[in-house]
Amino acid sequence: MMLAPLVVSLSVASVAVFLNINAKEEIIKVSAAVIAVISLFLSIFFAPLVIKLLIAAIPLVTDKLNFIKIFN
Repeated sequence: MMLAPLVVSLSVASVAVFLNINAKEEIIKVSAAVIAVISLFLSIFFAPLVIKLLIAAIPLVTDKLNFIKIFN
C-alpha cells in the first residue's frame, strides 16, 4: 500500500509550508514554497483513488452550490 509515502510527502509539505510562513529570508521562502508544491503533487500521486476522487469532486460541488445561490 502507498500509505507510507503519502504520510512522508504530506509531512514534508507541512514542514515546508511552516518554513515558508516563518522564514525571514527570501531564498528560504522560495525554496520552501517549491518543496511544498512538489510534495503536495506527490501526495496527490500517492493518495488512494477515493481521496483523488474527493479532491476532484469538491470544486465541482462547491461551484454547483455557488451557482444555486445566485438564483436564490
